[in-house]
Amino acid sequence: MTLGIVAAAWLALPVVVKSFLHASFYEFTAPAGVAASHLRDLQEYWSLRMHTRSELIEAGHDLAQANGSFALAIQQNAELHAEVASLEQVLHIPAQPDFRLEPARVVQRDFSTWWQRLVIRKGRDAGIPVGAAVVWAEGAVGRVSEVHAYTSVVELISNPGVRLAAIINGGTEPVSFQGGVNPSFGPARGILEFVPLEVFASPASPQQLVTSGLGGVFPPGLAIGKVVRVAPSADGLFKTGEVELDPRLSDLTEVSVLIPVKPAVQ
Repeated sequence: MTLGIVAAAWLALPVVVKSFLHASFYEFTAPAGVAASHLRDLQEYWSLRMHTRSELIEAGHDLAQANGSFALAIQQNAELHAEVASLEQVLHIPAQPDFRLEPARVVQRDFSTWWQRLVIRKGRDAGIPVGAAVVWAEGAVGRVSEVHAYTSVVELISNPGVRLAAIINGGTEPVSFQGGVNPSFGPARGILEFVPLEVFASPASPQQLVTSGLGGVFPPGLAIGKVVRVAPSADGLFKTGEVELDPRLSDLTEVSVLIPVKPAVQ
């Protein structure tokens, strides 16, 4: 009886009041998750302090090699950006939007069937906007759905509410990707629509799926997953597909938010 009265009262509240109460409750509970995240960082720090000197020297050598590789990659990336800018000017192609990377620590994960989301340790304090793309070293992670004072909620690409335009294996025709209804404990998958009839894929011969850049949220070329199955759709004009997402998405501890950079006014 009491529960019914409370539910009826909640439904009768205006949307503005509901949004205010939701945001207030989130801001009230956020410090607990952030504090736990800082404690995990501290625990990791002290566990690293327990390594022997020889292990640290070996790790230093590996880090020096990685730094050398990254320095070369940065130089090549700058050259490619200059080449792309030159081609855009010659061919009169509109430039792709620029982004700045805002690294953020993962505070908590929610991989239930309904949510499929992350909470990160950056929010309005870092200038993160709603709808921004979130990436990691291997490709796309998701998009920001809520921004609070110093935390943000990220919908993963495995979330059924996430849709984006993609391209299969270096093709030119965009297809529609959407997160799937995934189990709480199992491999994450997505679905494809409007796949051209000439595309074939199977678990033995998967096709790489990457972002197309359409829509301006995700830049082109970010890995989404592998197309492991396609079949003709009901209308026979296209195919539908199944995408296997990277299982490491469930273990992420650090991500980056792509914040659009407004071009300078000429």
